Parts: sequence; structure tokens; C-alpha cells
Amino acid sequence: MEIWKIEACLRVLSTLLLMLTALLLQFDHQTKLLFKTISKKADVQSLDAFFIAMWINAAGAGYNLIQLVRSSKFPGFQKNLVASDRYAAWGIYLSDQLAAYVVLGGNLAALQGSLLALSGEMSFQWMKLCNSFTKFCIQAGTADFFGILGSIIMAITACISALSLFRLYSPKHFLMLKPNLL
Repeated sequence: MEIWKIEACLRVLSTLLLMLTALLLQFDHQTKLLFKTISKKADVQSLDAFFIAMWINAAGAGYNLIQLVRSSKFPGFQKNLVASDRYAAWGIYLSDQLAAYVVLGGNLAALQGSLLALSGEMSFQWMKLCNSFTKFCIQAGTADFFGILGSIIMAITACISALSLFRLYSPKHFLMLKPNLL
């Protein structure tokens, strides 16, 4: 299988996982009635890390979709490389790295918030939310799992774009293009 087809498959998979994560977080809510009069609600607004992760995952899915359109419009970019393509390859490589790190960071922050909701923190007198809002915690944990899986796939895609970039350069001379590309 050609490398650009593998990259396209990984981008489709990460787009689906990140979009699923954003949708799970967006529609995750649960309401409990306390003492038959007080209504307590847990949703994506309850923890800023969930809210930010929802938007970061949606942006990461959009980024992958844009890169997927780019690779489908210009499939020859991966096959017939010339020296002028190195600037585009550098841009794709750096943007893939940036997107992968931002999405992974957002998902890890949401995971940390989930673990805090699961275990609580006695020194701050924060109660365990998952004892009261079980459905909310299960759905948030599922979203965290899919988000981190999508982030890992984005990191693999960034490695593929690194391969596409660095195969333009000579293995013997530092940052010199291969002679057939000059």
C-alpha cells in the first residue's frame, strides 16, 4: 500500500475519532435531584478542561479534514517530489506536529479532569462526582479514550509527514537536497 493511502486512511480514522469525542462531550449531561428540591447538573460546562477539549477535538477533526482534501486534490505531491515542494512539505510537517501536540495536550487535560472527578481531592474538599453522576462519568471517560486514541493516530500521521519531508534530503549531507531533486 502506498504511503499517501495509509496517511489518508489514518486521517479519516482520526477525524472520525476526534469528531466522536467532540460530540460525546457536547451531548454529555446528567441531572440529579437532591433533597427533592435542588437540581444539580453535570455537563461539559462543569469542567473547563472538557469544554476546551471539545473545541480542540473539533478543530483537530477539521484540520485533518482539510489535510485530507489537500492530499486528495494533489495526490502527485507524494509521488513526484521536486525541490520546490520542500517548503510545502515543511509546512505540512510543522502543522501536523503542532496539531498533534495541541490535540494530545487538550485530551490529556480532559483525562486529568476525569480522574479528578473519579477520585476527588480531599485537600481541596472536592467531592467525587462519579459517585453521583455515573452516566456522565462513563460517557466522559469514553470520550477521553477516543480522544487520546485519535491523538495517537494524529502523532502517527505526523511521523508519516516527517518521512515525506526528510526523504527529500540527502542521508550523507546535512540539509542538502538529494541530487535528483535539484
